[in-house]
Amino acid sequence: MGGSPSRKPTSFDIAYLAGVSQPTVSRALRNSPSVSPATREKIQKIAKELNYKVDKNASSLRSQQSNTLALLFFEDPAPDDSLINPFFLSMLGSITRQCARRGYDLLISFQQLSGDWHTDYQDSHRADGIILLGYGDYEDYRDRLTHLVGQGTHFVRWGLAGTDEPGLTLGSDNRGGGKKAVQHLLENGRKNIAFIGTASSHAPEFEARWLGYCDALTEAGIAIDPALQRDGFSSEESGVDAVQSLIASGQKFDAIFAASDLIAIGAMRTVQEAGLKIPEDIAVVGFDDIPASAMTAPPLTTVTQDLKTAGEALVTALLQQIAGEKVESSALPVKLMVRDSSAAAKP
Repeated sequence: MGGSPSRKPTSFDIAYLAGVSQPTVSRALRNSPSVSPATREKIQKIAKELNYKVDKNASSLRSQQSNTLALLFFEDPAPDDSLINPFFLSMLGSITRQCARRGYDLLISFQQLSGDWHTDYQDSHRADGIILLGYGDYEDYRDRLTHLVGQGTHFVRWGLAGTDEPGLTLGSDNRGGGKKAVQHLLENGRKNIAFIGTASSHAPEFEARWLGYCDALTEAGIAIDPALQRDGFSSEESGVDAVQSLIASGQKFDAIFAASDLIAIGAMRTVQEAGLKIPEDIAVVGFDDIPASAMTAPPLTTVTQDLKTAGEALVTALLQQIAGEKVESSALPVKLMVRDSSAAAKP
C-alpha cells in the first residue's frame, strides 16, 4: 500500500546536492581546513537537512583509518604521583575538545621513555596518528623521533620548533619568552639575575629560554656571568637545589628567572626558608603559567603559553598531515603574566 522503504541518505547524495565530489564531502564533514569555509558550511547544512549521520565503521573501512588519535604522555617529574608535568595536563582539555569537533576519538596513554611507544600505535592500526607530550632527555628521545619519521608514522609533538628537528613540531616562542621575562626584571631594577634550567641540547626548550635570557642581558649591556646559571630539569627539587647552591657559593643575586614554574616554586620556597623576602630581596619569574603559579605566596610572575590554541593547533596539524597536506613546524607567541613575585627592587 505504501511505497518502498525510505533510504538512508549517503555522502553521495550530499555531494550531488552541493555540486562537489564525495571526497570533498568527507573532508568537509571532518572540518578539514583543505575545504573552504563557505563550502564546508554549505555541505554541513545539507547534511543536517538530510539528517545524515557519518557511519564511522564504514568510513574507517574505506579509508583504512581508525578515526582515532593517540596522545602519549611521557614520564616527567611532577609534584604528585602522576609523573605528568602539570603543564601538559592543562593542555589535555583543548586537545580532547578539538578531537571531538573533528569527529575523532582520542586514546590517551602514559608511557615510559624507554618503552616501545615509537612502534606500537600506528603500526597496530590503533591510531591514525600520534600526539607526543613530554620527552625527558631530548638527546635520547631524538633517536625515537628519527625512527618514527623513517617508518612513515604520522605524529606531531610539543617542543622546540626548529628547522633541523625530526618530524613535525609545534611549540611556543621559548627564546622570545625568556627575553620578555628578563627584560621585565631589568626594568624593575634587578641587576644580578640568576637563571635556573639546563642550558644544553639535552633540554632544547630550556636552552632556548636561556638564550632569551642572554639576549636581554646583552642588549642591556650586562655581561653573561656563568656563575649565575644553575642546571635544573622541570621539578621543584631542581629549584631547591639550585638556590641552595647559589646561596652557599656566596654569589650575589637579586632575581631568578626559572625555566619552568615547577623550578620557580621550589626556588621560592628555598629563598624564603633562607630568611629572604620575595620580591623585596629576590624577584622570581617562571615559565609555563601552570595553575599552581597563581596560588604561590606571593603569586608567581610567569611566561604564559596559550594552551587552548596549542591543543587545537596540535590536533589540526596532525590531521592535516594524515590527509597528506604540507604542514610546517611553528612557534606560538607567548605573553608575560605579571604577578607579585617580581615587583620593583627596593630603592
